[in-house]
Amino acid sequence: MSGLNPSHAALFSIFIFLIASSFKLSYCIGNHGLVFCPRIEKQSLQNFKLSLEDPESILSSWEGDVNCCKWDGVVCNNLTGHVEELHLQQGLRGKLNPSLLDLKHLRYLDLSGNQFGATIPSFIGSFTKLEYLNFSYAGFHGRIPHDIGNLSNLHTLDLRGSLNFVSPGMVVDSLDWLSGLSQLEYLDMDNVNLKKATNWAQVINTLPSLVELHFRNCSLDFMVPWNDVNVTSLKFLDLSFNSLPFAVPNSIVKWIFQQSNLVFLKLSYNRLNGPMPSHSNATKLQHIDLSTNRFNSSIPDWLYFCKDLEFVDLSFTFLQGTISNAIANLTSLNTLHLQYTSLSGKIPRVTNLCKIKSLDLSFNKFKGDISDSFGYMSDCFLEALESLFLKGNELSGRLMDQFGNFKRLQSLNLAENSLSGAIPISLGKLFTLKNLALNDNKFIGNLPESFGQLFKLENLDISNNMLGGFSGPLHLIGDTMQVLDISNNSLSGDLSHFLCDTMANQTYALTTLRLEGNQLSGELPDCWMKWKSLEFMSLGNNNFFGIIPNSMGHLVNLRSLNLYGNRISGQIPFSLQNCTSLVMMDLANNDLVGNIPAWVGTSLVELRILILRSNKLSGKVSSELCNLNSLQILDLSDNSLSGKIPRCVYNFTAMATGRSSYLNAQHVVIFREAYYSYSSDSWDLLESAAVVTKGRKAQYDTILWLVTNLDLSNNNLSGDIPKELTSLIELRSLNLSANHLTGLVPDSIGDMKQLESLDLSRNSLSGQIPTSLALISSLNYLNLSCNNLTGRIPTSTQLQSLNATSFISNNLCGLPLEINCSSDGDEPRGHKDENEDESKIEWLYVVVSLGYAVGFSVVCSALVLKKAWREAYFGLLESMWDKLYVYVCIKWMRLTKPSNPTS
Repeated sequence: MSGLNPSHAALFSIFIFLIASSFKLSYCIGNHGLVFCPRIEKQSLQNFKLSLEDPESILSSWEGDVNCCKWDGVVCNNLTGHVEELHLQQGLRGKLNPSLLDLKHLRYLDLSGNQFGATIPSFIGSFTKLEYLNFSYAGFHGRIPHDIGNLSNLHTLDLRGSLNFVSPGMVVDSLDWLSGLSQLEYLDMDNVNLKKATNWAQVINTLPSLVELHFRNCSLDFMVPWNDVNVTSLKFLDLSFNSLPFAVPNSIVKWIFQQSNLVFLKLSYNRLNGPMPSHSNATKLQHIDLSTNRFNSSIPDWLYFCKDLEFVDLSFTFLQGTISNAIANLTSLNTLHLQYTSLSGKIPRVTNLCKIKSLDLSFNKFKGDISDSFGYMSDCFLEALESLFLKGNELSGRLMDQFGNFKRLQSLNLAENSLSGAIPISLGKLFTLKNLALNDNKFIGNLPESFGQLFKLENLDISNNMLGGFSGPLHLIGDTMQVLDISNNSLSGDLSHFLCDTMANQTYALTTLRLEGNQLSGELPDCWMKWKSLEFMSLGNNNFFGIIPNSMGHLVNLRSLNLYGNRISGQIPFSLQNCTSLVMMDLANNDLVGNIPAWVGTSLVELRILILRSNKLSGKVSSELCNLNSLQILDLSDNSLSGKIPRCVYNFTAMATGRSSYLNAQHVVIFREAYYSYSSDSWDLLESAAVVTKGRKAQYDTILWLVTNLDLSNNNLSGDIPKELTSLIELRSLNLSANHLTGLVPDSIGDMKQLESLDLSRNSLSGQIPTSLALISSLNYLNLSCNNLTGRIPTSTQLQSLNATSFISNNLCGLPLEINCSSDGDEPRGHKDENEDESKIEWLYVVVSLGYAVGFSVVCSALVLKKAWREAYFGLLESMWDKLYVYVCIKWMRLTKPSNPTS
């Protein structure tokens, strides 16, 4: 050191001091000891907290005596202590406080997933150092401020709005402000209304660094010419769920497929139509989703040469032609979805695609033997595939044993084809299988006992085949099974051993059991306490007899009970009142006796469908049934019910209230769930019911939740038709025929504007047909026959177009009857006094009888007086008798002659 001059020594001392200081500072920072956020920034955050609601205590660490750099969600600069990042996702409410403007060094702001319920404040545009801004799903609504365009350092802007059908979301009146974000690489405005941003494509063209663009569900209604749009940096593009019309045919599609750097493309759920482009520069594509559009061409050849493709979804389009064998080029493919198109021909050999996980070719026109396409599958294909859907094609042949060699298969759906033969035993080796659908084919034989080894199976549908026997399924239902449908086969035998011969105290997770349309017999099992998870059960159209067991009352989650078409007797058990979740109960075509229990109307208040048709029920229709205000279908026909129709029927709200006011969005979901939305995640089953309407029985399934029907026909009901019945203005079918109803047809019958079918025949109704009946324009089936109605049939296009049989056996006149009315129009022409009519009828009998007596006496007199006539007459009788005698004797000898013994 002695050799150093004074200036060098001073510089050396300063250098040593700086090194020591940096070591000390690093030590302090490492121990979080000396870096504090500035007081003004701490106060800013405290004021921000005061303006918010924090029900989940996200900001509980923001205490006054604690360094704000240690607060949850706050990130400071390690050297200066300035707050640079805020991570405050989910749980906050209220409004953003302008005090945040004191955070002059803020680079990163994430307020996603909160519930602010306000507009984005304009002061956000003052954070000029921001590089990352995320306001996605934060509850903001209203106009997005243009001030965000001042954030020239932004690399990421995420303004995704919530998909909310109740409250308004975010909107823009223009996107010109985006032009100021020259460094923007990621832009996401999903669910923001961009309908007014007609020049959005030109604005995007001003963002030279843009790599990823998300405009999903943005109401992009106007397209501009794309010739001048050249965003070469774009790699990720999502314009799905929009309405993109074509100003120039295929303009947007042509532009998109010119993007040579594009890796991810999603254009699903738009109105894109016409052919797919025949040429493409997008050879780097890894993900392409063009589903639910209107492309009407074949699959373009260039697609088969995008060797990096991993995901292809062209489903729900109008694609035609065949799948090329060049599909084998896509060696990186893991997902191929082509369901619901018009592709045809044979399925090419895809069984060498070693990375494929999901293959869906459902609902096309593929033909041929299944072994031609899926015979000799490669080991890597058998190892990789997790789901295979071939439903709804025209495939034939037998399933090969190799279908049991998949190692990871979770879903196999071969339904609605023409597959035949026995179900391979090898399917019992698919130990990872969760969903199996073989329904609507031509399978024969018994169910393989090996199915009992499918311990992970959750959904099994083998309905609508020709399967017989019931020894196989003894162990079908494991702990994971949720849906079991073996309906419409030829299964026979007793059901009790199947459901009851299980381990003691063991319960199951089964929610859906469908065994209708078989030949099962015996008494209904009495072990339903083991099946408490059941929600949908159908045992209809079998040969069950005996009573409904009391243990069914343990099915407290049951929503649909179908026991129709059996020989079940006894009364409806009291224990069923515990099934308070029931939406549908169909006990039709059995031998049930007794009254309809009053508790049906007080306990089963969720009922929407109640069908007790064709039993032996008696007693009165209880007024308690009027408590079922959700009831859409009530069928009590073909019983022995008596008394009057309850006047409280106006309480059937679902029949009386307009659909628009009664069915809000939640109701629709419930209705669809209750009747046919088993397809929630894991099943695709339809609830159905047979409804008698328009004089015939019809089966409803997909539109069952829209049907409204009231049928009390073929009973012993008496009294008049209550006027209150006409308040059911949403009723589409009303049948009161074959009772003992009297009085007038209510004048207000015309209020039932939705009626399509009305049957009041075979009663004792009197008076005239109300003129208001002519106002029901939807009426296409009417039967008023066999009553005591009088007068002119009201005039309307609808009534006069009906068959005359709808009005016969009354005292009516006018079209469509051929009986003309008198000049005053109140009675048929020539109508006389009732006593005069009776006198005419009596004299007719006298004249006919007298004529018969005279004729008979003339014949007898001739035979007595004329011997030749007498001999000829008796000779004819004797000859006829001889022939009859010989014929009978010959026939008798042939019938009693013993047959020759066989040699």
